Amino acid sequence: MTGEDEPQDLRSLLDLLAQAGEPGEAVTIQSMLEATGQRSFGALLLVPGLLVFSPLSGIPGLPSFFAVMVALIALQLLIGRKHFWLPQWLLRRCASRSKYDRAIAFLKRPARWVDRLIRHRLTFLTEGFAIRINALVCLLIAGTMPPLELIPFGNSTAGAALSFLGLGMMARDGALVVVALLFLGVLGYLISRIWM
Repeated sequence: MTGEDEPQDLRSLLDLLAQAGEPGEAVTIQSMLEATGQRSFGALLLVPGLLVFSPLSGIPGLPSFFAVMVALIALQLLIGRKHFWLPQWLLRRCASRSKYDRAIAFLKRPARWVDRLIRHRLTFLTEGFAIRINALVCLLIAGTMPPLELIPFGNSTAGAALSFLGLGMMARDGALVVVALLFLGVLGYLISRIWM
C-alpha cells in the first residue's frame, strides 16, 4: 500500500475497515490491519481506538487486549521501527461479523462531522520528535485500559483518547493531538477515583 492509498480521514478509514475480512465470517485483527495499511502509525492507533470507543468496549477483556496491541505498536515506534510487527496470537484474534459491522455503522454516524473539523494545523505535534512523545502518550493510555475495565464502558474515554491521537497523527492535525492529551487528563482522574 502506498502512502497515497492510506486513509487520510475517518470516513475513508471506516470504509476500508468495513471491507476487512470475508463476508459472513469473523473479522480478525490481521484482516483489519491489511485493510487499512500497516505502515501508518495513526491508522494503527485509530483502529483499536475506534473499536474501544464503540459499544465493543463493553465486552470483558477486549479493552485489555487492545491495550497490549497499542503498547506493542507504541514501543516499536519509540525504538524507531518503520514497519510494525505484532505476534500471531494477537493477529488471529477476531470479532463476530455482526458485532463488528454494528460497531463500524455506529462509528460512521459521526465520521462526516469529524472529518469536516480535520485540517493540517499544529503539525509540529505530529512529526519529528513529537512522534516519540505521542508513542509515550499511547503507552500511558494503554496502561489505563485494564483497570478501567472495572467501570462499565469506562474504556470509552481511553478509546476516545486513542482515536483523537491516531486521527491527529494520520491527518497531521495537531489540534486533535491536544484533544487526546485532554482525554489523557480525564483518564488520570478516572484512575485516581478507582484507587481511592
